[in-house]
Amino acid sequence: MEIQGTIKLIDETKTYGNNGFRKREMVLTTEEQYPQHLLVEFVQDKTDLLQNFSVGQKVKVSINLRGREWNSPQGETKYFNSIQGWRIEALEQTEGSEAPPTPPMEAFEPAEELKEEDYDDLPF
Repeated sequence: MEIQGTIKLIDETKTYGNNGFRKREMVLTTEEQYPQHLLVEFVQDKTDLLQNFSVGQKVKVSINLRGREWNSPQGETKYFNSIQGWRIEALEQTEGSEAPPTPPMEAFEPAEELKEEDYDDLPF
């Protein structure tokens, strides 16, 4: 799945537990009638993907939806969902990158002048 929007927040990479589990969170604001602020997690080596992005940038993020079950010590079962990012790409050109040059207006004009009789060759 993919989501698009503007980066609202990029958090620092955090490390958890003895195994060194790494997680970095980003908030993406969608551009629709009712914008949503979606928390997207990048884990382990994917945390490095956010290095070249900044707040305010428009991006497309490839995601997986994750869900897990948790049983509390009181025997209660709860369910949690998360959005996990695995790829991110910019939707706009960044400063310093240039758009391709626009051809001159002559390139859009007909090569030769059309005459009125050129329009009379319709089959009906």
